[in-house]
Amino acid sequence: MSEEISQHIDQMIRHEEDETSTPLPDSFDELEPEQIALLLESLPQDARRHAWSLVPVERHADVLVAMRSEARESLLREFDSAALDQLTSDLDAETLIELADSLPEEVVDIALARMDDSQRHHYEQSAGYDEDQLGRYVDHELLILPHNSRVRDALRLLRRAIPEYSEHLWLVDRTGRYTGAVSIHHLFGAAAHQPLTELLDAELSPLAAELPLKEACEQFEVAAVAALPVINTEGKLLGRMSQRLAFEVVHENYEAQLMASAGLDEDEDLFAPVLRSSRRRATWLGINLLTAFLASWAIGLFEGTLQQVVALAVLMPVVASMGGIAGSQTLTLMIRGLALGQITTANVMPLLKKELSVGGLNGVLWAIVIGLVASVWFSSAAIGLVIGLAIVINIAAAALSGVLIPVLLEKLKIDPALSGSVILTTVTDVVGFVAFLGLGTLLLL
Repeated sequence: MSEEISQHIDQMIRHEEDETSTPLPDSFDELEPEQIALLLESLPQDARRHAWSLVPVERHADVLVAMRSEARESLLREFDSAALDQLTSDLDAETLIELADSLPEEVVDIALARMDDSQRHHYEQSAGYDEDQLGRYVDHELLILPHNSRVRDALRLLRRAIPEYSEHLWLVDRTGRYTGAVSIHHLFGAAAHQPLTELLDAELSPLAAELPLKEACEQFEVAAVAALPVINTEGKLLGRMSQRLAFEVVHENYEAQLMASAGLDEDEDLFAPVLRSSRRRATWLGINLLTAFLASWAIGLFEGTLQQVVALAVLMPVVASMGGIAGSQTLTLMIRGLALGQITTANVMPLLKKELSVGGLNGVLWAIVIGLVASVWFSSAAIGLVIGLAIVINIAAAALSGVLIPVLLEKLKIDPALSGSVILTTVTDVVGFVAFLGLGTLLLL
């Protein structure tokens, strides 16, 4: 977050706390919509409403699109009929697609009725695709020419306003089917009468509108261009995927994985109502409680051992911690590999062998270190041997679990980032405690 936005946040909150001491900023004209959205999401509800009143009306739609859905809806709930009418007075298809889920159905219908035939057609096309499909979010601002056009026609088109991320012209036949792309760079120096079909970029392949956004981003990254054409099943050009959309999808996927690791939704409002936030988080706290009881049950099996050898109780957290860290390292590696499509049935076994080897090597190394420390600390070589063996067993189990758990969850259509860490922690805790206390029972009593 820029220093300028941080200053706005401080100023807004101080004004809310003491209206006589701190004036509100005059305007947000110098900020981009994404920056204003971030600022609004960073404010408590009352300060957010005050800040929203300072956003110029003509920027409302762009700012709302840039906001997370829950924070956006907190503002839209405050809109009266006049404000909603003003918001929908001049929306294009792409903006309405982004806002449609947050607006009442009758408001969406009003916005559609105000669009021209072209924009309404674009909206209906986009709305026909699922939320995770590329076709829903295509950009319709692109340079299109008939496939029989010549260089002079292209140069005439370029004299008009050129959309962002435009380095190609797209050619279509009479039915609207995509026939090829011409790099704008190749137009300069070409003869005015030369057909554009002689300048086609053979390496540029269109994207299918049915592609999942994640897969489309992977193909886009390989293409290394500013935009790619998007076609439907009939081969008709629907629009383009630009770098802006690719960056947004990658950022949202990263944020979704980060939030999912804590059992949260990436759209959750930072200042959502307390009861709503509490209800969402209670589920995962309950799941964690069940896993904690399972680990406690495993410890309870060795109650007699702990009463006789108190040193084991002191050292138990070391065993659990080492297994948890080792497992989380492997789990993170696997989740990234699955996200990038690097993990397949063909390479799971080699990867498992590699991780077990890494776990075994680190297990032996740290078992020696921790065993020596424990032996000196408690003046008992037997205790050092017990914790050393337990460390080796638990780190090996952590490596095994870190590979297999995300693969199995992926097969079951469960997001590994959402529940993988909870399962892994349970496995390493239970295995670590049983191994440590079991060995203690066998070797020390």
